[in-house]
Amino acid sequence: MHAYRSHTCAELNKSNVGENVRLSGWVHRVRDHGGLLFIDLRDHYGITQVMADPDSPVFAEIEKVRSEWCIRIDGNVLARDESLVNDKLPTGAIEVFIRDIEVLGKSEELPLMVFGDQEYPEETRLRYRYLDLRREKMQHNMLLRSNMVSSIRKRMWNKGFNEYQTPIITASSPEGARDFLVPSRQHPGKFYALPQAPQQFKQLMMVSGFDKYFQIAPCFRDEDPRADRSPTDFYQLDLEMSFVTQQDVFDTIQPVMQGVFEEFGGGRKVDSEWPQISYKDAALWYGSDKPDLRNPIKMQVVSEHFAGSGFAIFAKLLEQEGTEVRAIPAPKGGSRKFCDRMNAFAQKEGLPGMGYIFWRKQSADAIAQEQGITVKEVNAKVKAGEITLGMEAAGPLAKNIGPERTEAIRQQLGLEMGDAAFFLGGKPKAFESVAGRARTVIGDELGLTDKDRFAFAWIVDFPIYEADEETGKIDFEHNPFSMPQGGMEALQGDPLKVLGYQYDLACNGYELVSGAIRNHRPEIMFKAFEIAGYGKDEVEKRFGGMVNAFQYGAPPHGGCAAGIDRMVMLLADEANIREVIMFPMNQRAEDLMMSAPSEPMAEQLMELGLRVIPQDQ
Repeated sequence: MHAYRSHTCAELNKSNVGENVRLSGWVHRVRDHGGLLFIDLRDHYGITQVMADPDSPVFAEIEKVRSEWCIRIDGNVLARDESLVNDKLPTGAIEVFIRDIEVLGKSEELPLMVFGDQEYPEETRLRYRYLDLRREKMQHNMLLRSNMVSSIRKRMWNKGFNEYQTPIITASSPEGARDFLVPSRQHPGKFYALPQAPQQFKQLMMVSGFDKYFQIAPCFRDEDPRADRSPTDFYQLDLEMSFVTQQDVFDTIQPVMQGVFEEFGGGRKVDSEWPQISYKDAALWYGSDKPDLRNPIKMQVVSEHFAGSGFAIFAKLLEQEGTEVRAIPAPKGGSRKFCDRMNAFAQKEGLPGMGYIFWRKQSADAIAQEQGITVKEVNAKVKAGEITLGMEAAGPLAKNIGPERTEAIRQQLGLEMGDAAFFLGGKPKAFESVAGRARTVIGDELGLTDKDRFAFAWIVDFPIYEADEETGKIDFEHNPFSMPQGGMEALQGDPLKVLGYQYDLACNGYELVSGAIRNHRPEIMFKAFEIAGYGKDEVEKRFGGMVNAFQYGAPPHGGCAAGIDRMVMLLADEANIREVIMFPMNQRAEDLMMSAPSEPMAEQLMELGLRVIPQDQ
């Protein structure tokens, strides 16, 4: 028999009754039933119930066992009584009577319990990550990640892609985030960098004639942490293709992504129609360039209904250049209580408030005033069927702009009785993000968002440039290496109208994929950077390797990268990316388990020719 096990803790069933077996694993929990000791023995694969009574030759040893001890047991497989069968476990029809036991590893008092669903502070979980990872949910998440990556690889190979590895130590090349620098011992005073992405290398592969590349690539960025972003490193499905258009990239990656979500989505619906939405429309309709299309709310511009109206705040605002008023429809949100709650939400977001109108059944008071009769007479006529209570607009805005404008707004937004609309005004960039968050809250609170679904959308037509509001200086708003739509000709006109062949894939409010058709023409690249104030010498200095390569017959090429961590996070239905990373950093980019970052030894600094200057506290 094997030194540690003849079976895993998920394999035994009724067909094994009567066999002598050997199992190894961790003590999940111990139950003492008055002279009968039951142990749930756990390994990576599952749980088997093992038991002993005073007749067991090692009963005294078994009594000493505690939670999370690592043990080996030998014993006989017994069938459970029918009334004691546990249908929730693959091994629930049997138990093992212990004949021998060996303690492979004792456990000290546990800083966190593996059994059960008790919550612990994140600092505790990360400091004792090896214990946290023993928990069922974490085992499931990491196995999900492994299986998903395996599936991605198979799908890419089946599409004719080849996997190649790119360097981990390279030159510093800012791509929108801070580099992690690595000092060179052999070249004192010089530094390598950990790659933010394999961007330049995969483009150079296309110049080298490798037609289809992919890699499950580690990327390193010194960023501030967020719930959906690691502060140090992450993994992405990185791919690049030659002789392709934007649509070719979409047609390549969609079946891969859709297949993965169908395979691992736990039965949730996966949309097969992926709309292409311009960056401009996404900002207008959803207040975000990564919209959650499970929420059906689509915002609209309603400036015309407030221009010159009795609501002075919006009327005066619209006299300023570049301002507008947008409405957030709220089907089923037509109560003052809900409207007041959303107004409070806006105040928490730093705004004075959020105007609203809601539509309700017309009141007897309103009809009485309109017809010059008493409320009692109105109620009598309603009862007699002589008057039908219609619909009226309510709220401060409705009173200020009057019935004609409120009705025009209702019709534009397609709202009915019992619905509401919320309004924000100003320069769009100043309030779009708040409007987007308000849309999310409204969709969630009113039950409009379909939670049991994965909804994808391509965001396209990103502007390449933006102007600083104070100085008017033109700079890159998005990826500077995207091919401008229209090529060199597009760069001769207004820079703020230049769009790039750049695209993102959004799913349920997260950006999962980002990519572009690359600018492979040196003359167009130099011109694009010149508009943003970067001379040819600076471009060659920063990106010399790629620029030089493009002068030797570079093919048109494009690609994208999909965030592995975020994909797993969505599939595992987790709200924090640290739940799907084996050994993540905390929010201060610290590894509490390994005590990183740490102070270097004096010998290391001397060898590298470095000196650490103490920072003022």
